Amino acid sequence: MATAPTTPVKNDHYNLTWALHQSLENVYRLETYIEDAERQGDEELARWFRRIQENNQKAGEQGQRLLAERLAHEVG
Repeated sequence: MATAPTTPVKNDHYNLTWALHQSLENVYRLETYIEDAERQGDEELARWFRRIQENNQKAGEQGQRLLAERLAHEVG
């Protein structure tokens, strides 16, 4: 049985930052997929990609707020 990879830094800020980065990166990456689908005339796929993009955008915004709150709590 394979073991799960470990994070280089064991703390919630690292994990939160990673997830935030992935969510926002997906927003930009999906733009290309949307354009590809539209160029091929596949509006169904483009709509599906847009829904995923919107979910990633929401997750990114939530992650930004959560990280800001946690960092402010540590400082203040």
